[in-house]
Amino acid sequence: MNANNLSNQYLLATPSIKDPLFASSMVYLCDHSEDGSMGMVVNHLSDQNLGDIFEQLNINCFNLNILETPVFIGGPVNLQQGFVLHTPPSHWEKTLQVSPHICLTSSKDILEAIANDEGPEHFLVLLGFSGWSAGQLEQELQSNSWLTAISSEQITFNKNIDAKWQMAFDTLGFNLEKLSPTTGNA
Repeated sequence: MNANNLSNQYLLATPSIKDPLFASSMVYLCDHSEDGSMGMVVNHLSDQNLGDIFEQLNINCFNLNILETPVFIGGPVNLQQGFVLHTPPSHWEKTLQVSPHICLTSSKDILEAIANDEGPEHFLVLLGFSGWSAGQLEQELQSNSWLTAISSEQITFNKNIDAKWQMAFDTLGFNLEKLSPTTGNA
């Protein structure tokens, strides 16, 4: 694997990001290559729950806990497209194995399994995704728009959504106030 590949890591928005779509965002990177990057914001809730999604897709579910599961806004691209970020197994119709412990599925079969309480142990349902063209993310990293942090299932799937960004940031071991708003190139 390329040492510069940031797949299976977090991007943590720094205060320099003013765009309300990404301010205070924590993005789980699913793919990062010379062709571009794709990830999911895992700490911004939509105004829908899983019951709303099931209703739109004509999926029956009678488990109130599942119906009330929050749905996230994965990013501004293709907001009508749904995704499920989850722990294995990965036997669904359209699944990308991001790491040994995290998969991304975009097929209806996983939602049907979740509705029947037969889905993965941990999952997030997201609408849309975040994407960067070739070189764009690298430029944003150079301008201190994002910090990178090692991902963990405990943080990604944590029920305390408001604490996720801080939990990931705390793994870096430094104070955000000490981060320079400008960068230098030696």
